[in-house]
Amino acid sequence: MGTEEEKIRVVLAGGGTAGHVNPLLSVARALRQRNPHDQISVIGTAAGLEHELVPQAGFDLDTIEKVPFPRSLNLALFSFPFRWMREVRKVKRILRERRAQVVVGFGGYASAPVYRAAHLMHIPIVIHEQNAKAGMANKLGARWADFIGTVYENTGLQARKGASIERVGLPLRPTISELANRIEDNAKLARIEASSALGIDTSRPLILVTGGSLGAVSLNQSVAKSAPELLKYVQVIHLTGKGKGSEVRSIVESEVGKTVVNSLGIGKTGQGDYHIVEYLERIDLAFACADLVICRSGAGTVSELTALGIPAIYVPLPIGNGEQRFNAQPVVDAHGGILVEDDVFTPSWITQHVIPLLQNHRDLQDMGKAAWAYGTRDAAETMAVRVESFA
Repeated sequence: MGTEEEKIRVVLAGGGTAGHVNPLLSVARALRQRNPHDQISVIGTAAGLEHELVPQAGFDLDTIEKVPFPRSLNLALFSFPFRWMREVRKVKRILRERRAQVVVGFGGYASAPVYRAAHLMHIPIVIHEQNAKAGMANKLGARWADFIGTVYENTGLQARKGASIERVGLPLRPTISELANRIEDNAKLARIEASSALGIDTSRPLILVTGGSLGAVSLNQSVAKSAPELLKYVQVIHLTGKGKGSEVRSIVESEVGKTVVNSLGIGKTGQGDYHIVEYLERIDLAFACADLVICRSGAGTVSELTALGIPAIYVPLPIGNGEQRFNAQPVVDAHGGILVEDDVFTPSWITQHVIPLLQNHRDLQDMGKAAWAYGTRDAAETMAVRVESFA
Protein backbone atom coordinates (compact mmCIF):
# COMPACT_ATOMS: atom_id res chain seq x y z
CA MET A 1 0.00 0.00 0.00
CA GLY A 2 1.29 3.48 -0.68
CA THR A 3 -1.00 5.82 -2.63
CA GLU A 4 -3.77 8.24 -1.73
CA GLU A 5 -6.31 5.90 -3.31
CA GLU A 6 -5.10 2.97 -1.20
CA LYS A 7 -5.19 4.71 2.16
CA ILE A 8 -6.99 3.03 5.01
CA ARG A 9 -8.66 4.48 8.09
CA VAL A 10 -7.54 2.88 11.34
CA VAL A 11 -8.59 3.67 14.90
CA LEU A 12 -6.34 2.35 17.67
CA ALA A 13 -7.52 2.09 21.28
CA GLY A 14 -5.71 1.76 24.57
CA GLY A 15 -3.45 3.60 26.96
CA GLY A 16 -3.09 4.33 30.62
CA THR A 17 0.53 3.40 31.27
CA ALA A 18 3.58 3.72 29.05
CA GLY A 19 3.53 -0.08 28.78
CA HIS A 20 0.24 0.15 26.87
CA VAL A 21 0.87 3.40 24.99
CA ASN A 22 4.30 2.56 23.55
CA PRO A 23 3.20 -0.60 21.67
CA LEU A 24 0.17 1.27 20.34
CA LEU A 25 2.36 4.08 19.00
CA SER A 26 4.84 1.60 17.52
CA VAL A 27 2.07 -0.01 15.46
CA ALA A 28 0.73 3.41 14.47
CA ARG A 29 4.19 4.43 13.24
CA ALA A 30 4.58 1.16 11.32
CA LEU A 31 1.25 1.75 9.57
CA ARG A 32 2.21 5.31 8.70
CA GLN A 33 5.61 4.21 7.43
CA ARG A 34 3.98 1.62 5.17
CA ASN A 35 1.57 4.23 3.81
CA PRO A 36 1.91 7.91 4.80
CA HIS A 37 -1.61 8.52 3.47
CA ASP A 38 -3.30 6.24 6.03
CA GLN A 39 -5.66 8.06 8.39
CA ILE A 40 -4.69 6.90 11.87
CA SER A 41 -6.26 8.09 15.12
CA VAL A 42 -6.37 6.89 18.71
CA ILE A 43 -9.12 6.53 21.30
CA GLY A 44 -7.90 6.86 24.88
CA THR A 45 -8.71 8.62 28.12
CA ALA A 46 -7.75 12.07 29.31
CA ALA A 47 -6.20 10.57 32.45
CA GLY A 48 -3.69 8.22 30.87
CA LEU A 49 -0.25 8.91 29.40
CA GLU A 50 -1.78 8.74 25.94
CA HIS A 51 -3.18 12.22 26.57
CA GLU A 52 0.36 13.57 26.13
CA LEU A 53 2.21 10.89 24.17
CA VAL A 54 -0.24 10.40 21.30
CA PRO A 55 -0.38 14.07 20.16
CA GLN A 56 3.39 14.34 20.67
CA ALA A 57 3.79 11.44 18.23
CA GLY A 58 1.68 13.25 15.64
CA PHE A 59 -1.57 11.32 15.88
CA ASP A 60 -5.11 12.56 16.63
CA LEU A 61 -6.57 11.54 19.99
CA ASP A 62 -10.26 11.19 20.83
CA THR A 63 -10.98 10.77 24.54
CA ILE A 64 -13.62 8.86 26.45
CA GLU A 65 -14.22 8.32 30.16
CA LYS A 66 -12.76 5.36 32.04
CA VAL A 67 -15.35 2.70 32.81
CA PRO A 68 -13.67 0.08 35.04
CA PHE A 69 -15.39 -3.29 35.25
CA PRO A 70 -16.89 -3.66 38.76
CA ARG A 71 -15.07 -6.27 40.82
CA SER A 72 -17.25 -6.17 43.92
CA LEU A 73 -20.77 -5.33 45.09
CA ASN A 74 -20.71 -1.55 45.54
CA LEU A 75 -22.25 1.65 44.21
CA ALA A 76 -20.14 1.49 41.05
CA LEU A 77 -21.81 -1.80 40.15
CA PHE A 78 -25.22 -0.17 39.90
CA SER A 79 -24.03 2.81 37.85
CA PHE A 80 -21.86 0.70 35.54
CA PRO A 81 -24.53 -0.19 32.91
CA PHE A 82 -25.42 3.47 32.37
CA ARG A 83 -21.79 4.62 32.17
CA TRP A 84 -20.88 1.70 29.91
CA MET A 85 -23.68 2.37 27.39
CA ARG A 86 -22.87 6.11 27.42
CA GLU A 87 -19.24 5.50 26.44
CA VAL A 88 -20.16 2.87 23.84
CA ARG A 89 -22.48 5.42 22.20
CA LYS A 90 -19.68 7.99 22.28
CA VAL A 91 -17.27 5.53 20.67
CA LYS A 92 -19.78 4.71 17.93
CA ARG A 93 -19.99 8.41 17.12
CA ILE A 94 -16.20 8.68 16.99
CA LEU A 95 -15.88 5.62 14.73
CA ARG A 96 -18.51 7.04 12.34
CA GLU A 97 -16.77 10.43 12.24
CA ARG A 98 -13.39 8.75 11.64
CA ARG A 99 -14.99 6.41 9.07
CA ALA A 100 -13.03 3.59 10.68
CA GLN A 101 -12.37 0.52 8.55
CA VAL A 102 -10.63 -1.44 11.31
CA VAL A 103 -10.01 -0.93 15.03
CA VAL A 104 -6.93 -2.11 16.90
CA GLY A 105 -7.08 -2.54 20.67
CA PHE A 106 -4.21 -2.86 23.14
CA GLY A 107 -6.15 -3.48 26.33
CA GLY A 108 -6.89 -1.09 29.18
CA TYR A 109 -9.91 1.01 30.08
CA ALA A 110 -10.32 2.64 26.68
CA SER A 111 -10.33 -0.60 24.70
CA ALA A 112 -13.40 -2.37 26.08
CA PRO A 113 -16.10 0.08 24.88
CA VAL A 114 -14.26 0.36 21.55
CA TYR A 115 -14.46 -3.40 21.06
CA ARG A 116 -18.17 -3.38 21.83
CA ALA A 117 -18.93 -0.44 19.55
CA ALA A 118 -16.89 -1.88 16.66
CA HIS A 119 -18.68 -5.22 17.01
CA LEU A 120 -22.09 -3.54 16.90
CA MET A 121 -20.98 -1.59 13.80
CA HIS A 122 -19.51 -4.68 12.08
CA ILE A 123 -16.03 -3.13 11.96
CA PRO A 124 -13.15 -5.65 11.98
CA ILE A 125 -11.30 -5.89 15.30
CA VAL A 126 -7.60 -6.60 15.82
CA ILE A 127 -6.22 -7.11 19.33
CA HIS A 128 -2.72 -7.01 20.74
CA GLU A 129 -2.14 -8.57 24.17
CA GLN A 130 1.22 -7.82 25.76
CA ASN A 131 0.87 -9.65 29.08
CA ALA A 132 1.36 -13.33 29.82
CA LYS A 133 -2.16 -13.38 31.29
CA ALA A 134 -4.73 -11.29 29.43
CA GLY A 135 -6.72 -8.56 31.13
CA MET A 136 -10.50 -8.22 31.21
CA ALA A 137 -10.79 -5.78 28.30
CA ASN A 138 -8.98 -8.04 25.84
CA LYS A 139 -10.85 -11.09 27.11
CA LEU A 140 -14.04 -9.27 26.17
CA GLY A 141 -12.70 -8.14 22.81
CA ALA A 142 -11.46 -11.62 21.92
CA ARG A 143 -15.09 -12.75 21.63
CA TRP A 144 -15.43 -10.59 18.51
CA ALA A 145 -11.85 -10.15 17.27
CA ASP A 146 -10.75 -11.15 13.79
CA PHE A 147 -7.08 -11.40 14.77
CA ILE A 148 -5.26 -11.57 18.11
CA GLY A 149 -1.54 -10.90 18.34
CA THR A 150 0.21 -11.83 21.57
CA VAL A 151 3.63 -11.53 23.17
CA TYR A 152 3.27 -14.88 24.95
CA GLU A 153 1.70 -18.25 24.31
CA ASN A 154 -1.19 -19.36 26.52
CA THR A 155 -2.45 -15.90 27.53
CA GLY A 156 -5.93 -17.21 28.25
CA LEU A 157 -7.38 -15.61 25.11
CA GLN A 158 -9.35 -17.82 22.75
CA ALA A 159 -9.88 -16.88 19.12
CA ARG A 160 -13.46 -17.18 17.95
CA LYS A 161 -14.35 -19.46 15.06
CA GLY A 162 -12.86 -18.09 11.84
CA ALA A 163 -10.38 -15.82 13.64
CA SER A 164 -6.71 -16.45 14.32
CA ILE A 165 -4.28 -15.95 17.19
CA GLU A 166 -0.52 -15.63 16.75
CA ARG A 167 2.51 -14.88 18.92
CA VAL A 168 3.91 -11.77 17.25
CA GLY A 169 5.93 -10.26 20.11
CA LEU A 170 5.88 -6.74 21.52
CA PRO A 171 5.96 -3.77 19.12
CA LEU A 172 9.18 -2.04 20.18
CA ARG A 173 9.86 1.60 20.90
CA PRO A 174 11.87 3.22 18.05
CA THR A 175 15.01 3.60 20.20
CA ILE A 176 14.94 -0.09 21.15
CA SER A 177 14.19 -1.22 17.60
CA GLU A 178 17.07 0.87 16.28
CA LEU A 179 19.41 -0.50 18.95
CA ALA A 180 18.45 -4.08 18.08
CA ASN A 181 19.41 -3.38 14.46
CA ARG A 182 22.73 -1.86 15.53
CA ILE A 183 23.50 -4.79 17.84
CA GLU A 184 22.78 -7.23 15.05
CA ASP A 185 25.01 -5.25 12.71
CA ASN A 186 27.93 -4.53 15.08
CA ALA A 187 27.33 -5.06 18.81
CA LYS A 188 30.86 -4.01 19.75
CA LEU A 189 30.56 -0.66 18.00
CA ALA A 190 27.12 -0.03 19.55
CA ARG A 191 28.63 -0.66 22.98
CA ILE A 192 31.61 1.62 22.40
CA GLU A 193 29.42 4.50 21.22
CA ALA A 194 26.99 4.14 24.15
CA SER A 195 29.82 3.80 26.68
CA SER A 196 31.38 7.01 25.43
CA ALA A 197 28.08 8.90 25.83
CA LEU A 198 27.57 7.61 29.38
CA GLY A 199 31.16 7.84 30.61
CA ILE A 200 31.53 4.07 31.00
CA ASP A 201 34.80 2.12 30.85
CA THR A 202 34.50 -0.08 27.74
CA SER A 203 37.14 -2.51 29.05
CA ARG A 204 35.11 -3.66 32.09
CA PRO A 205 31.87 -5.69 32.19
CA LEU A 206 28.76 -3.84 33.36
CA ILE A 207 25.61 -4.64 35.33
CA LEU A 208 22.55 -2.46 34.86
CA VAL A 209 20.13 -2.31 37.80
CA THR A 210 16.66 -0.85 37.30
CA GLY A 211 13.34 -1.11 39.06
CA GLY A 212 11.53 1.14 36.60
CA SER A 213 10.84 4.87 36.81
CA LEU A 214 9.74 4.62 40.45
CA GLY A 215 12.49 2.19 41.40
CA ALA A 216 12.34 -0.89 43.61
CA VAL A 217 13.49 -0.52 47.21
CA SER A 218 14.34 -4.17 47.76
CA LEU A 219 16.45 -4.36 44.60
CA ASN A 220 18.13 -1.07 45.43
CA GLN A 221 19.11 -2.13 48.93
CA SER A 222 20.31 -5.64 48.07
CA VAL A 223 22.46 -4.53 45.14
CA ALA A 224 23.88 -1.50 46.94
CA LYS A 225 24.88 -3.66 49.92
CA SER A 226 26.62 -6.02 47.48
CA ALA A 227 28.81 -3.27 46.05
CA PRO A 228 32.08 -4.56 47.62
CA GLU A 229 31.78 -7.93 45.86
CA LEU A 230 30.27 -6.68 42.61
CA LEU A 231 32.93 -4.02 42.00
CA LYS A 232 35.65 -6.66 42.07
CA TYR A 233 34.29 -7.91 38.74
CA VAL A 234 32.09 -5.25 37.12
CA GLN A 235 31.06 -1.65 36.99
CA VAL A 236 27.45 -0.84 37.84
CA ILE A 237 24.83 1.51 36.45
CA HIS A 238 22.16 1.76 39.13
CA LEU A 239 18.93 3.50 38.10
CA THR A 240 17.37 3.94 41.52
CA GLY A 241 14.01 5.46 40.61
CA LYS A 242 12.68 8.88 41.51
CA GLY A 243 13.58 10.02 45.02
CA LYS A 244 15.63 6.93 45.85
CA GLY A 245 19.12 8.00 44.78
CA SER A 246 20.22 9.37 48.14
CA GLU A 247 19.52 6.14 50.00
CA VAL A 248 21.43 4.04 47.46
CA ARG A 249 24.34 6.47 47.46
CA SER A 250 24.47 6.36 51.26
CA ILE A 251 24.53 2.56 51.34
CA VAL A 252 27.23 2.28 48.67
CA GLU A 253 29.40 4.92 50.32
CA SER A 254 29.11 3.14 53.67
CA GLU A 255 30.11 -0.16 52.05
CA VAL A 256 32.99 0.92 49.81
CA GLY A 257 33.60 4.64 50.30
CA LYS A 258 32.78 7.79 48.36
CA THR A 259 35.52 7.45 45.73
CA VAL A 260 33.74 4.66 43.84
CA VAL A 261 30.45 6.56 43.48
CA ASN A 262 29.93 8.27 40.15
CA SER A 263 27.14 9.57 37.93
CA LEU A 264 26.74 9.29 34.15
CA GLY A 265 27.84 11.48 31.27
CA ILE A 266 30.66 12.32 28.91
CA GLY A 267 33.88 12.73 30.88
CA LYS A 268 32.81 10.56 33.84
CA THR A 269 35.06 7.63 32.88
CA GLY A 270 37.56 6.74 35.59
CA GLN A 271 35.84 8.72 38.34
CA GLY A 272 34.23 5.71 40.00
CA ASP A 273 32.68 2.44 38.84
CA TYR A 274 29.37 2.60 40.70
CA HIS A 275 27.21 4.96 38.61
CA ILE A 276 24.09 6.16 40.43
CA VAL A 277 21.30 8.12 38.76
CA GLU A 278 17.59 8.19 39.55
CA TYR A 279 16.36 8.05 35.96
CA LEU A 280 17.90 7.76 32.51
CA GLU A 281 15.86 9.02 29.56
CA ARG A 282 18.12 7.21 27.09
CA ILE A 283 18.00 3.81 28.74
CA ASP A 284 18.85 2.31 25.35
CA LEU A 285 22.40 3.57 25.92
CA ALA A 286 22.59 1.62 29.19
CA PHE A 287 21.15 -1.46 27.48
CA ALA A 288 23.86 -1.22 24.81
CA CYS A 289 26.56 -1.35 27.51
CA ALA A 290 25.04 -4.01 29.75
CA ASP A 291 26.38 -7.54 30.13
CA LEU A 292 23.66 -8.35 32.65
CA VAL A 293 20.50 -6.59 33.85
CA ILE A 294 18.87 -6.92 37.26
CA CYS A 295 15.25 -5.78 37.05
CA ARG A 296 11.55 -6.35 37.61
CA SER A 297 9.74 -8.43 34.99
CA GLY A 298 7.10 -6.19 33.48
CA ALA A 299 6.02 -7.28 30.02
CA GLY A 300 7.76 -4.36 28.31
CA THR A 301 11.02 -4.89 30.16
CA VAL A 302 11.14 -8.61 29.40
CA SER A 303 10.30 -8.07 25.73
CA GLU A 304 12.87 -5.32 25.23
CA LEU A 305 15.69 -7.24 26.92
CA THR A 306 15.04 -10.39 24.92
CA ALA A 307 14.76 -8.38 21.70
CA LEU A 308 18.25 -7.04 22.46
CA GLY A 309 19.63 -10.39 23.60
CA ILE A 310 20.57 -9.19 27.08
CA PRO A 311 20.66 -11.78 29.88
CA ALA A 312 18.75 -10.73 32.96
CA ILE A 313 17.98 -11.59 36.54
CA TYR A 314 14.26 -11.04 36.86
CA VAL A 315 12.84 -10.22 40.30
CA PRO A 316 9.02 -10.12 39.89
CA LEU A 317 7.04 -7.49 41.73
CA PRO A 318 5.72 -9.29 44.83
CA ILE A 319 2.16 -7.97 44.55
CA GLY A 320 -0.83 -8.46 42.27
CA ASN A 321 -1.77 -11.80 40.73
CA GLY A 322 1.75 -12.89 39.89
CA GLU A 323 1.66 -11.66 36.29
CA GLN A 324 5.29 -10.52 36.41
CA ARG A 325 6.40 -14.06 37.17
CA PHE A 326 4.40 -15.28 34.18
CA ASN A 327 6.08 -12.65 32.00
CA ALA A 328 9.59 -13.86 32.83
CA GLN A 329 9.00 -17.61 33.08
CA PRO A 330 9.07 -18.42 29.34
CA VAL A 331 12.38 -16.58 28.95
CA VAL A 332 13.83 -18.43 31.93
CA ASP A 333 12.57 -21.73 30.46
CA ALA A 334 14.43 -20.80 27.25
CA HIS A 335 17.60 -20.22 29.35
CA GLY A 336 17.63 -16.49 28.59
CA GLY A 337 17.41 -15.32 32.20
CA ILE A 338 17.15 -16.20 35.87
CA LEU A 339 14.04 -15.79 38.00
CA VAL A 340 14.30 -15.07 41.73
CA GLU A 341 11.59 -14.08 44.18
CA ASP A 342 11.79 -10.66 45.80
CA ASP A 343 12.25 -11.96 49.35
CA VAL A 344 15.01 -14.31 48.20
CA PHE A 345 16.95 -11.62 46.34
CA THR A 346 19.36 -10.65 49.11
CA PRO A 347 23.06 -9.70 49.25
CA SER A 348 23.76 -13.32 50.16
CA TRP A 349 21.89 -14.55 47.05
CA ILE A 350 23.84 -12.11 44.90
CA THR A 351 27.12 -13.42 46.28
CA GLN A 352 26.10 -17.04 45.70
CA HIS A 353 24.58 -16.63 42.22
CA VAL A 354 25.46 -13.37 40.48
CA ILE A 355 29.19 -13.41 41.23
CA PRO A 356 29.70 -16.95 39.80
CA LEU A 357 27.73 -15.94 36.71
CA LEU A 358 29.97 -12.91 36.20
CA GLN A 359 33.02 -15.14 36.55
CA ASN A 360 31.78 -17.52 33.84
CA HIS A 361 31.73 -15.38 30.70
CA ARG A 362 30.64 -18.29 28.49
CA ASP A 363 27.51 -18.95 30.57
CA LEU A 364 26.63 -15.26 30.36
CA GLN A 365 27.12 -15.26 26.58
CA ASP A 366 24.99 -18.39 26.19
CA MET A 367 22.23 -16.78 28.23
CA GLY A 368 22.35 -13.72 25.99
CA LYS A 369 22.13 -15.88 22.85
CA ALA A 370 19.11 -17.69 24.30
CA ALA A 371 17.44 -14.38 25.14
CA TRP A 372 18.02 -13.15 21.57
CA ALA A 373 16.61 -16.38 20.13
CA TYR A 374 13.47 -16.02 22.25
CA GLY A 375 13.00 -12.33 21.52
CA THR A 376 11.13 -10.80 18.60
CA ARG A 377 12.06 -7.63 16.74
CA ASP A 378 9.46 -7.27 13.99
CA ALA A 379 6.19 -7.18 15.94
CA ALA A 380 5.17 -3.66 14.87
CA GLU A 381 5.57 -4.52 11.19
CA THR A 382 3.76 -7.84 11.63
CA MET A 383 0.83 -6.15 13.38
CA ALA A 384 0.68 -3.45 10.69
CA VAL A 385 0.43 -6.09 7.97
CA ARG A 386 -2.34 -7.91 9.85
CA VAL A 387 -4.27 -4.67 10.38
CA GLU A 388 -4.07 -3.76 6.70
CA SER A 389 -5.43 -7.18 5.73
CA PHE A 390 -8.74 -6.42 7.47
CA ALA A 391 -9.22 -2.87 6.16
